[in-house]
Amino acid sequence: MKVDEFRALKPADLAKQLDEARQELLNLRFRLSTKQLVNHREYPMVKKKIARLMTIIREKELGIR
Repeated sequence: MKVDEFRALKPADLAKQLDEARQELLNLRFRLSTKQLVNHREYPMVKKKIARLMTIIREKELGIR
């Protein structure tokens, strides 16, 4: 999803997306440690997605956008 699509979501949906991304990061961590991860670019991409979601959630809390 793009940033504009994330910003259009409600706070409950953003929290759900954040939980899913964190679960995905956990799974990637396990696959990375057991040498089963094929695409190593997935790990930083998921971390970046989590950072975006947390930023958007904080913006909504503060009423910035």
